[in-house]
Amino acid sequence: MRFMIIRKADADTEAGMMPSQELITAMAAYNQEMVDAGVMLSGDGLKPSANGARVSFSGGRPTVIDGPFTEAKELIAGVSIIEVASKEEAIEWVKRWPRIDGGGNVQIEIRPLYEFEDFGGDEEIADLVALREQMANR
Repeated sequence: MRFMIIRKADADTEAGMMPSQELITAMAAYNQEMVDAGVMLSGDGLKPSANGARVSFSGGRPTVIDGPFTEAKELIAGVSIIEVASKEEAIEWVKRWPRIDGGGNVQIEIRPLYEFEDFGGDEEIADLVALREQMANR
């Protein structure tokens, strides 16, 4: 099962504060542990919402709203994708998150990703499987 690990934003991440060298080292060690265990598929930090935009659709028409966005608690600062056997295993990996991040006060959300099998049989998802293979070969 694949899971997205979502590091929620806070005032520091939204202000664009760069992590300390100590946190960079701790996160690199944490990520390396997951890579060595064969569970980490990807991971990236996100720039503050001031650098982003939201596109909302109403009646099929897009409206673009430039950042920053006001509710930091609803924003994310980074994501990782891991592949593990269960939600419980994903939780165990997140419990190892570096304690120094955010001064020890961070919120991490864990969400399972849909797998192609969730959408039906082989015939129904053939185009999706082909698309994923195409992306993997880039």
